[in-house]
Amino acid sequence: MRVNRILLSTSLVVVALVLQVSVLARLHLPGAVPDLLLLTVLGLAMVYGHVGGALIGFGAGLLADLAPPADHAAGRYALVLCVIGYLAGLIKPENGQLKSATGPMVVVVGAAIGSTLLYAGVGALVGDTAARHVGLGSLLFTAALYDLLFAPFVVPGIMALARRADNDPLAETNSSARKADISAGWLSSGTGLKIGGQRGTLGGLKTRARARTARAGRIKGVKRL
Repeated sequence: MRVNRILLSTSLVVVALVLQVSVLARLHLPGAVPDLLLLTVLGLAMVYGHVGGALIGFGAGLLADLAPPADHAAGRYALVLCVIGYLAGLIKPENGQLKSATGPMVVVVGAAIGSTLLYAGVGALVGDTAARHVGLGSLLFTAALYDLLFAPFVVPGIMALARRADNDPLAETNSSARKADISAGWLSSGTGLKIGGQRGTLGGLKTRARARTARAGRIKGVKRL
């Protein structure tokens, strides 16, 4: 990943985590908590692709595992967001721009449900059964509902910032300079070919003149005889 991608991703993940822990978690909404961190990972993954999405998801999840008041094993949410970021990055279009909002909304709902199920499944493997006491069905419904309501305000802005960060003016300047160097090389090589052609033409004219001179000498010699 390039430096501008790393800086942007880190800043967005930190801001989303702070807002989620300090604001959304204190609203005491019924069921799940709106997952800004998940939406941020989805927006970045749909621009940077599956590799970038997996790396960003792992880093974001690890920060969430270590940020207070975390009450679960470290690495649990990192695994969840790593998988979600990888899968979301697989639908990345070639130009990083989606033609309609239907696809991202479907991805958000699927990611909300999938992350909740995966988080509960990993918790069941390590002996954490908190999801059973809260009610897995209500968690799935509220997680999908909250994330779907927040997605239109978060995901498009994240994707726009990610696309803008990819437009590196320094890289464009270097590419323009390289193109200019290549064009100059082509021009010089073309000039060399032309000069070489002219030299070849002059050499041919000289050869023809010599042949004509020799032929005239032979004719003159015959006449002299």
